[in-house]
Amino acid sequence: MKECLQSAQIIIQGAGPVGLACAIWLLQSNPDLELVLLDKNTQSDDDLNHGDTRGIAISEGSKQLLNNMHAWVDSAPAIHQVHVSHQGHFGRTVMSKDEIHQDALGHIVRYRDIVLSLRKQLRTMQAKVKHFTWLFDINNDFDMPSLSPEVCVIHADGGLFHEQSAKDIHKDYGQSALVGWLEVRDVKPHMAWERFTQGGPIAILPHHQGPQAKNFVWCAPVAKIDQLLSLPEDQFLKELIQAIQLPIGKFLKVHDRRSYPLGLNMRKHIVQGHEVWIGNAAQTLHPVAGQGLNLGLRDAFTLASCLHTIYARPSSNRAQDLEARLLQYQEQRKQDRQATIRMTDLMASVFTSNFFPLVIGRGLALSALQWLPPVKNKLARQMMFGQR
Repeated sequence: MKECLQSAQIIIQGAGPVGLACAIWLLQSNPDLELVLLDKNTQSDDDLNHGDTRGIAISEGSKQLLNNMHAWVDSAPAIHQVHVSHQGHFGRTVMSKDEIHQDALGHIVRYRDIVLSLRKQLRTMQAKVKHFTWLFDINNDFDMPSLSPEVCVIHADGGLFHEQSAKDIHKDYGQSALVGWLEVRDVKPHMAWERFTQGGPIAILPHHQGPQAKNFVWCAPVAKIDQLLSLPEDQFLKELIQAIQLPIGKFLKVHDRRSYPLGLNMRKHIVQGHEVWIGNAAQTLHPVAGQGLNLGLRDAFTLASCLHTIYARPSSNRAQDLEARLLQYQEQRKQDRQATIRMTDLMASVFTSNFFPLVIGRGLALSALQWLPPVKNKLARQMMFGQR
């Protein structure tokens, strides 16, 4: 294995959605690239087929990127409208696909489905490229050997917040996310609700099974989430209905309740020499507004675009060229990263405060979004496509 890494031009450490997407984009632009992908999973898809079924928000911009690499997931219900409000206070806004002239605001994809789709596409490409090596069963604590500064090392091994060591900016929100799905009746299809409550946001989202099911994400203090996990089904549904207090429809049954801790974990500098960090390895976000994976996919696409010619031709100063390209990448990602992280952190913090001026301010902000379409559309486009 050491010899394989020493002869590589680019090494990607981590084969979640962001690492897989980055590998595909790099190989699409340079099929002769000597690329090594380090994957903690086994070569077989058996474990992944029974893996993480969380519904992940995919923006319309991310769908376009995945479509271009032939890795889109068919069972991904579209979001046509998003209703945003907060419990017990005035102010709401509704975002619609028609207002910004798009086919959808976003889609909901099971995490395992997007991983499997990307693995399938990368296997298809593997048969056509000469120098791609895919190594399996590699732990995240794998000790990388000393490498030439001409070798680009891409860290894409993020994981969830509680699985990571602290980065430059580390904030524990004191919350967990409770996820699962609901059997429903009389609920509007292709609609998503983001309801801010005193404890944290609750999202009701489309589900791959169709209009008779909905995904949910309930963010609240850790003790509250632990209590909700232990409740019988009927009592849990009563608590959910009481927390939302919206005429969404009938909630009949709940399935697959699980939780995980929430926090912000961010590297200030995502480039160091010939190493670069992308996706959750660079920044892990609160799930409010569903921006984490979308930001990571934009990381991967931009990085592949910056690197696509660096190994395509001979160079007498490749190490210097590589470092310059990586610094260029860091600068290109600066505005989008900062805007998305600030927006997510602000929403996670401000909408759980009971400080009266903030309560009035957030109500006015939601009302202003509804009555100022240019502002609302700009926010929607940021969430869909990032800073351009």
